[in-house]
Formats: sequence, structure tokens, C-alpha cells
Amino acid sequence: MRKQIAAANWKMNLNLNEANELLKGLIAENVELSSGQEAVFAVPFPYLLLAKDNLKGNKYFFIAAQNCYIKESGAFTGEVSAPMLASCGIEYVIIGHSERREYFNENNFTLSQKIDVCLKNKLKPIFCCGESLAIREGGTQNDYVETQLKESLLHLDATEIKGFVIAYEPIWAIGTGKTATAGQAQEMHAHIRHILTEKYGNDIAQSISILYGGSVKAANAKEIFGKPDVDGGLVGGASLNASEFAEIMRSLKK
Repeated sequence: MRKQIAAANWKMNLNLNEANELLKGLIAENVELSSGQEAVFAVPFPYLLLAKDNLKGNKYFFIAAQNCYIKESGAFTGEVSAPMLASCGIEYVIIGHSERREYFNENNFTLSQKIDVCLKNKLKPIFCCGESLAIREGGTQNDYVETQLKESLLHLDATEIKGFVIAYEPIWAIGTGKTATAGQAQEMHAHIRHILTEKYGNDIAQSISILYGGSVKAANAKEIFGKPDVDGGLVGGASLNASEFAEIMRSLKK
């Protein structure tokens, strides 16, 4: 069975004390994950080691950075490299979140470079893809997402992409209170898996976890995660509440 993953994206939120309290609150929830399930916590850069230290007692909890740069070192003031993250024991990196694409003009080619530098440094990318409301209303979302995958991800060979993690995030359902129905999520996830099957074959496609990222909450997580091609979620706002995110973790398929 593919890994079932609840990934928390804290984005640019919380001061140091608040971050520490949230981590303590998560530990106090005593969520018991099992083999084949993971919780990933994508915290702001200053809190990576804090999170790693606080959560080190749970073998199913992992830490993610929210981004990294395309180069491994150099005169790039303010950037953080994949080797830096790897040296800190960070396991995952979110690549291509819609906010990075929209506000920082990251394009598909840039993201392909980030994917490569992550893999070179043995970091696991969580690659984000998804469409805007205009594209969804125009009915071209399948082609749009396929282009994102082809231009950023499908240059990888079967060995590199086996066990990969993709997050489908309909941009129109992020921070808006709107959520794609479980059926809409399944439809796109099945489409993504079909693209992967055509490129790599069924065995590889079935090894890839595809997460849904669009206003996931405790109230809707179980229904969404229950769909056959949905392997968990990339969670924004709801991950800033310990009890809420704990319920989302408990909603993962077993």
C-alpha cells in the first residue's frame, strides 16, 4: 500500500514561543500512526531544528522545509540550499506550492531544477501542482496539471520517482473556505495517476502518494482520504491547531 501522509504546512505563521507550544500540543495528542502512515511537518526555516528535536521520539513523524534554492551554494543572500537542509537531518521539502508560483514567479523549469537538487541531496520532494479557478471553470484543469507534471517532474527515471509524493492543490480551494468535493479530488488524483502509469507503468504509479491540498479540515478529512487515489493531505490553516491536525492524522487510511 502507498504511504498515507498527513503533511502540515505552517506557512509563514507563529513566533518561536507559539511554535514551541504547538509542537508540545501535538505531542500531547498522542496520535498513534502505524507502518505505512506518516505525519510531515513543514515549519518555517527558523523552527526546523526545534521541530526535529521536539518530535524525534515518534518514528512516523518527519520534518519538511517549505522551499529550497536551485543551487547548492554561492552568493545567493537569503536563500537556503538542499545541502544545508540535508546536513540538519531534514527529510522532506515542499516544492512548487501555489504561493511560491504566484508570489515568487516560480515556473515549471525552475521547479524541475529544485526537484533535481533535492534528489541529489537525498531529500524527498513533495511536489505541488494544481489549477486556478479560471482554469477549472474553463474545463482545462486536466491538461494544465499534466503540463505541470511533464515540465517539472516527468524527466525523472523510474528509480528516481518510485515512492515519490505529489500534492494536488486546487488553488481556488486554498484559504478560501471552498473545498473540492471528495469526488472532484478523486477525479484529479486518478488523472494524475493515469499520467504516471502511462509514463512509468502501473507498479511505479501505484507506489506514488498523491495528497490533496485544499482546505482540508478534521470535518472533511476522512471522506476525502477515503477515496481510492487520495493518499492523505497537505494541510494549511488546520495544521496550526494541535487537536484539529491530530484528528486529520487519525483520518489517514490504515
